[in-house]
Amino acid sequence: MPLLGELYNSVNDRENATFWWVGDSENWVNVFCAFENGKMVAKGQVEVFNIVPSGRSTKSKHAIYLNLKPIPERESDLNLLELLYSYLFSRAKEIKESLSQEYATYLYVGNDASETINSQFFIEQKGFRHSESLFTMKRDLKEPISDLPLNDEFHLTHWKMESSHEEGEYLELNAEVWPDTPLGVERLSQFKQNSLWTAIVVRDANTIVGSLMVWREEDKGIIEDVFVRDPWRNRGIAKYMLTQALSYLKSNELDSAELMVLTTNESALSLYSSVGFNKIKEEIRYGIELG
Repeated sequence: MPLLGELYNSVNDRENATFWWVGDSENWVNVFCAFENGKMVAKGQVEVFNIVPSGRSTKSKHAIYLNLKPIPERESDLNLLELLYSYLFSRAKEIKESLSQEYATYLYVGNDASETINSQFFIEQKGFRHSESLFTMKRDLKEPISDLPLNDEFHLTHWKMESSHEEGEYLELNAEVWPDTPLGVERLSQFKQNSLWTAIVVRDANTIVGSLMVWREEDKGIIEDVFVRDPWRNRGIAKYMLTQALSYLKSNELDSAELMVLTTNESALSLYSSVGFNKIKEEIRYGIELG
């Protein structure tokens, strides 16, 4: 681990570099490292981000992501990058064979907008194409949080999804809102393992009309999967849920909260800005279909 720590520190000398930690030993089968003269000069790993359950839209796709980072002085070393990429690609193909063939599988890489040399390798050498760009937005929890009202017809609860039935109910709602990129049970399970995880939902009688998930990650709060179903939009529900999530994180002594949003989603950008979030960085994602 000391060699990995040295690589981590070297890569993160660049502000906002995207570097994945190796995780638990169960994940090491997905991690590949390059050494030279007793020094770790590069590391790569793959991870399944989304497995599409059966019965979803035929446009849905499984998503596998990779992360490949050399030490800064070797970031233009094509031979080194090619070597590690070959292992990552082979591992991604192995994972693809374990997934349902009902849906296409895509391989993605996500880099900070400043990591142009790394991104160029995937674009120019491997044929990756732009998929999407996202802003990370941050909210200082030491600043006041508005105490907003919620219409009497609605009520808010924390939902722990303690049974597989409840998880299935949530995933059906998620697929309704994002039919092309539905959240799979595996990814939901990963989210639920985080400290302080909870889902905040708003109901109209017994019907869930809006939801978000929130948890602690290192020393900050994370907000994910914010949605309001179509018939109940533009009624202040999303803004109310966000303020409740911020208050929840603040009550657990966190100083900041972060979320990610598509750079093209003007309505969401306006919503998050209205509750005190500010853009701090941009991630650009590229992908190819795994044939």
